[in-house]
Formats: sequence, C-alpha cells, structure tokens
Amino acid sequence: MSSNAEAQASRGDAFKWAIVILLVALGVIGNNYYSAESLLYRLIAILVLAGVAGFVALQTVKGKAFFTLAKEAKTEIRRVVWPTRQETMQTTLIVLAVVVFMSLVLWGVDSFLGWVVSSVIS
Repeated sequence: MSSNAEAQASRGDAFKWAIVILLVALGVIGNNYYSAESLLYRLIAILVLAGVAGFVALQTVKGKAFFTLAKEAKTEIRRVVWPTRQETMQTTLIVLAVVVFMSLVLWGVDSFLGWVVSSVIS
C-alpha cells in the first residue's frame, strides 16, 4: 500500500518539477521576447515567475526537505559563538604574517632554484 502512495507522490513531484522548469523557461523566453519593454516590467515579471516557481518547488518532497534544512540552519546559526573583534583582528594578523612569511620563503626558494638552473645551463 505504501509503495502505491510513494509512486503517486513521485508522479506528483515529477509533475510539479515539470511546472517549475516550464515557469523558468517561460521567464527566460519571455525576457528575451519582450526585450524592447522596460527593464522594470521584465524584472517584476521574472520575480513573480520565480516566486511562483519557488512556491511550486517547495511543495515537492525535496522542496520540503530543503525548507526544513534552511529552518534548522537558521537555528544552528543562533547557537554559534562568534569571535570578538579582538580575536578576529588577532587571527587576521596571524594569517597575514604567515602569508607574508611563506611568500618570502617561496620567493627565496624560487630565486635559489632559478640561480642553480641558470648556473647549470650557462
């Protein structure tokens, strides 16, 4: 019995995704066809089509899973302990110091190897 329900849900999702693809294609083709019209009108039409396509996509199984993931991510972001300004500055300065140091080391190694190669070739 549940496999029959899953098959119907799968067919329904396929139909919904086809509608989403059709709406996106309609937006692209319509934007090209009405290229002489005002950019504002075309932008409003594309935003409306994108909103409808997004709403239809959220009605699918994957769309609902995505919406749940987004809600959980928002909850997790609230739990993050963000660094203080001082910690951010210290970390940034350490990263910059390491980058400058490594660039000087690599420049020195490259110069040395270039000198060795030019000595061997000459």
